Amino acid sequence: QVHLVESGGGWVQPGGSLRLSCEASGRAFRTLSMAWFRQAPGKEREFVAASKGNGGSIAYEDSVKGRFTISRDNAKSTVYLQMNSLKPEDTGIYTCAGDGHMITSTLRTAGAYDYWGQGTQVTVSS
Repeated sequence: QVHLVESGGGWVQPGGSLRLSCEASGRAFRTLSMAWFRQAPGKEREFVAASKGNGGSIAYEDSVKGRFTISRDNAKSTVYLQMNSLKPEDTGIYTCAGDGHMITSTLRTAGAYDYWGQGTQVTVSS
């Protein structure tokens, strides 16, 4: 079992930045594929970014490419999402997810992840 805890959400004005963190416990972090998903009010959950375990590939949703960066510190069992140039449409609940048996073709698929955090609210508004 893997336990995930997010932090770092909050309110920011358009154009601002936030960094989300997700700390994992319960399994060798290096082997976990980690991802961020978000859900805006009234919308379905969508993929944001992912980092495959064991130094594998990284993927981004098109609308965040060039603005968001996913990174991981295996020594701290933590994955980060640096979010720059934030827009109001980035508002939502951001949740990290993890899985120990991910294949690249399902890296963007929420149903492929076994472990989920509780989510953290990100609000972008003026």
